[in-house]
Amino acid sequence: MARPAYGLVIQRRPAWPAMLELLKPVTWFPPMWAFLCGIVSSGVDPAGHWPFIVLGLILAGPMVCGTSQAANDWFDRHVDAINEPQRPIPSGRMPGRWGLYIAVWWTGVSLLLAYALGIWVFGAAAIGLALAWAYSAPPLRLKRNGWLGNSAVALAYEGLPWITAVLVMTGAAPDLRLLALAALYSFGAHGIMTLNDFKSVQGDRRMGVASLPVQLGIERAGLLACVVMSVAQVAVIALLIEWDRPVHAAVITALLLAQFVLMRRFLARPVERDVWYNAVGVPLYVLGMLVSALAVRSFYLSAQVIV
Repeated sequence: MARPAYGLVIQRRPAWPAMLELLKPVTWFPPMWAFLCGIVSSGVDPAGHWPFIVLGLILAGPMVCGTSQAANDWFDRHVDAINEPQRPIPSGRMPGRWGLYIAVWWTGVSLLLAYALGIWVFGAAAIGLALAWAYSAPPLRLKRNGWLGNSAVALAYEGLPWITAVLVMTGAAPDLRLLALAALYSFGAHGIMTLNDFKSVQGDRRMGVASLPVQLGIERAGLLACVVMSVAQVAVIALLIEWDRPVHAAVITALLLAQFVLMRRFLARPVERDVWYNAVGVPLYVLGMLVSALAVRSFYLSAQVIV
């Protein structure tokens, strides 16, 4: 037994609950959802593909995303000691270098699972894991700049799993419609990443992490996040109209209008309401991802009927 500077007794090995907390299950949803949107938008009947779908979801969420969270907590342990001292590493519930060991081991396991699922999945997982380590670890540590760090996470969370699912389900490169949607929703996710930085402003300032709330200030960063998310969805709506999918465009328009109402309330008190907006506003954004995926799927279904 040893006693850390925080005054808490710790054990030589972390307990299972602390390990699970380190992997942050609540963060697994975005890449898993994007992967499902890729399945839907591929136009392929999921029957007969369920083993791949289930393993792909595990890889996108608990494995690759979990690895990114473990790596981030290890390299952010000094910042977390200020912002969130109850986290497993600064609290002493994750003793020694166990946070780093878990991140490295989980990286290896993720790559093994990805390799078993095929070359496309392995390549995508390798890119995602590289972005995860580049985001958190020196010398790159992309998170030191909010513009670069948020872009890397947005791509890894939204665009990459979406495109990977399409590649594997169809066995061919995605068409331009799919690429456009994945790119736009990744762009919009940059705003979501900015919202996630609000809770760590104090520690980021003290430790020299130039997140966008630190660079721009809370109010301007909040406005930027809302604008980025909105612009992405307006572009999606325009594309759906151009593609003669007015019903899907109308649904996403309704979701965006609801977000405008919530954004106005959020921007009035961004510091107090960032968690609230993440809980009630962001789900409307990601629901639009599924609507757009269904729109693209309708193209494939229509083509099959014609044939």
